[in-house]
Amino acid sequence: MDYAEFHRRSIEDRDAFWAEQAKLIDWHRPFTQVCDYANPPFAKWFVGAQTNLCHNAVDRHVAARGQQNALIWVSTEVDKEVVYSFAELHAEVQRSAAMLLELGVKAGDRVLIYMPMIPEAVFAMLACTRIGAIHSVVFGGFASHSLASRIDDAEPTVIVSADAGSRGGKVVPYKGLLDEAIRLAAHKPGKVLMVDRGLAEMPMTEGRDVDYADLRARHLDARVPCVWVDSAHPSYTLYTSGTTGKPKGVQRDTGGYAVALAASMKHIFLGNPGETYFSTSDIGWVVGHSYIVYGPLIAGMATIMYEGLPTRPDAAIWWSLVEKYKVTSMFSAPTAVRVLKKQDPAALKRHDLSSLRALFLAGEPLDEPTAQWIAEALGRPIIDNYWQTETGWPILTICNGVEQAPSKFGSPGKAVYGYDVKLIDENTGQELTGAHQKGVLAIEGPLPPGCLQTVWRDDARFVNTYWSSIPGRQIYSTFDWAIRDDDGYYFILGRTDDVINVAGHRLGTREIEESIASHPNVAEVAVVGVADQLKGQVAMAFAVLKDTTALTDPAAALKLEGEIMKVVDGQLGAVARPARVRFVTVLPKTRSGKLLRRAIQAVCESRDPGDLTTIEDPTALQQIKDLVTASA
Repeated sequence: MDYAEFHRRSIEDRDAFWAEQAKLIDWHRPFTQVCDYANPPFAKWFVGAQTNLCHNAVDRHVAARGQQNALIWVSTEVDKEVVYSFAELHAEVQRSAAMLLELGVKAGDRVLIYMPMIPEAVFAMLACTRIGAIHSVVFGGFASHSLASRIDDAEPTVIVSADAGSRGGKVVPYKGLLDEAIRLAAHKPGKVLMVDRGLAEMPMTEGRDVDYADLRARHLDARVPCVWVDSAHPSYTLYTSGTTGKPKGVQRDTGGYAVALAASMKHIFLGNPGETYFSTSDIGWVVGHSYIVYGPLIAGMATIMYEGLPTRPDAAIWWSLVEKYKVTSMFSAPTAVRVLKKQDPAALKRHDLSSLRALFLAGEPLDEPTAQWIAEALGRPIIDNYWQTETGWPILTICNGVEQAPSKFGSPGKAVYGYDVKLIDENTGQELTGAHQKGVLAIEGPLPPGCLQTVWRDDARFVNTYWSSIPGRQIYSTFDWAIRDDDGYYFILGRTDDVINVAGHRLGTREIEESIASHPNVAEVAVVGVADQLKGQVAMAFAVLKDTTALTDPAAALKLEGEIMKVVDGQLGAVARPARVRFVTVLPKTRSGKLLRRAIQAVCESRDPGDLTTIEDPTALQQIKDLVTASA
């Protein structure tokens, strides 16, 4: 099928298009209307219908493929590997559902899940959607005050947690953080369900805390039917950081989300029933929700849940899993690829990857050098995709399941079906229709199925944040700059709030980063705009080197800095040249791999970097601080 026609139909003949896609899932009661957009920007999809997310992910597969792999848990942290068939997953989810019901959870109640990458976390998520409860997963290891703010916003009846997670062989205790968060929170959960992995102390609070294993033992033969809910019933909330500091609870529906994921598995991720999908994300993030848990299972695929690093026990661990479980589609992040770039290249050749159709990447911009490197190293198609926590599934990518098309390095691809993507002039609100014009990437309403319905308990914030930033029109802003080439491929140029204004020239940090990353000795780079009396702002770059010998020799470091600046000069012009390129051994990132650009910027401007609860390695920011102080 011609993709351009497929996309056009999804916009111009929206209801007929999505009615077709809706056949990919089971409905308990059919819909009477495909899309109700009578109250923009609020869209209701598959009005009048009833379905259940857990039924579509688990129950409907049991008859045909009950003995096939459903959930494959691999932990290199505790050296365990457990495989659950669809029938076994079905049994565990019902046990988990019976446990939640005993603890007083009812349809519409919230359950907060604060857990490491263990199967019980998936059981709990599916159990919630089974009984019509709303799960809110918080990334494991979030600090107490971050967790407390999410407890107060979600107001959970029950919290499900564990004694500890583990990262790089180092135990990360959870219970103390959780107890402190509950103490800080105004809302107190009725019960706390604790999984004891035997990794850390787990002091229990009498009358509130319940041991998972003890409660499970009482429900081994549980039969808990799926609760049929309205299509618009919230399936979950997931918090994303807000510019104000107060986290935004992205609220997702049930029917629209199930259809969006089922369609994306077919049209984007090339997944078929009985195959294996491997996403290296964490269930605490949106990719984990959509493409570790719900998407692959809805498609009748096995899904790998991996606890560990991509480099432990060695840099071939992921590829060994691809070979062992004959993974057909794999989903990771550019950061992880850059980590592997620094390892022994032989690790990529050690295993048979013939089952793999493609490696999909998302989460942050994929620079061209990294894309080129991994494509050559794996000998497999690399397909970038661009989306947000808010949308729940890709906005831009290549839909090879509809029509084969080439990827372009540095571009996540074209607008995905269902998304009426526009480039908008941020000052005038006018649409930019020409090629190579830089504008804000925006989406005309209604947003397709599966995107956020609203911000949890805050409709006004939903409208004000996402739909009101572009003058003169109500259109959804992604807050990202982009350009579109002659072939309709988009290139993301960085956040609208990560723009550097150097002497009146607006530069996206992404453009400069990409240029610096093309230097053969640069493994990774972050560029921030730093206040400058003369120019308003200057670009400051921090780079991680492949060959670190220059770090010990000041003359070599200076020479290398000059070389890198020449590269930028040559590619982007002198205006984009950073004021300094400084060399560090590691860049400050969150545990999900996002660069903490704002924190770097704050340190460069001698300001407080703010909330650093999600930072992976605090020493990374200290390195930058030391460099900045030394040159002051």
